[in-house]
Amino acid sequence: MILSGPARMIRIHFGEDDRWEGKPLHDAIVDEARRQDLAGATVYRGIEGYGASSRIHRKRLLTSADLPIVVCLIDTREKIETFLPTIERMVSEGLIAMSDVEVIRYSGRS
Repeated sequence: MILSGPARMIRIHFGEDDRWEGKPLHDAIVDEARRQDLAGATVYRGIEGYGASSRIHRKRLLTSADLPIVVCLIDTREKIETFLPTIERMVSEGLIAMSDVEVIRYSGRS
């Protein structure tokens, strides 16, 4: 796949305890993005954060803290906009943000 120039990025923010059909939501999103042949996906795990509930999520000794997760997806405008309804179905709580980006380099191992 060749990807360069103008593109779109979706960032999906939610908690690590969120699930989709029994599996961790971040796994489900990455699996579906790969199935739909998006250029790339990266999952980031935060150390602390809060969202719409204003409840601060941070690591607690011996308890689940529902730490923040961000999944970042980048591809062409068309492919991201096609994928957006899937994300909207999967994410019941959280934040979905989309922005224009410029791809400088997209390459794999030779």
